[in-house]
Amino acid sequence: MYRFADRIHSAINTEIQRSRAAESRGEFHTAFSHLERAHVLGQRSTVQHVRMHWLMLRFALRNRWASEVAGQMWRVAAAAVFTSFGLLPSGNSGGANVSGFQPLAISADLQRVIDTAE
Repeated sequence: MYRFADRIHSAINTEIQRSRAAESRGEFHTAFSHLERAHVLGQRSTVQHVRMHWLMLRFALRNRWASEVAGQMWRVAAAAVFTSFGLLPSGNSGGANVSGFQPLAISADLQRVIDTAE
């Protein structure tokens, strides 16, 4: 039997690829929004959650988004510690423009993917 992280991996990778494609076109906000979508998909898995914050941090560094770099630095560590205890706000986009404690609504398309992976 596969774990949630294994079942959601493909959907997360799709969002990451969409992010990379948008970034290569210079569409930075679109690129980051795909990373946020991938974050929502993977935030219940410690491995995927940490991975997403790491990718967000790298994106912010590459694109010199100082406030995002600062926000992602603590989020990488927090995801590593708190996810396994279930201490995370459902639907949070993971970006520094949103409190790391703020739950958000999950879009219907992402919720379907999460439900299927469960």
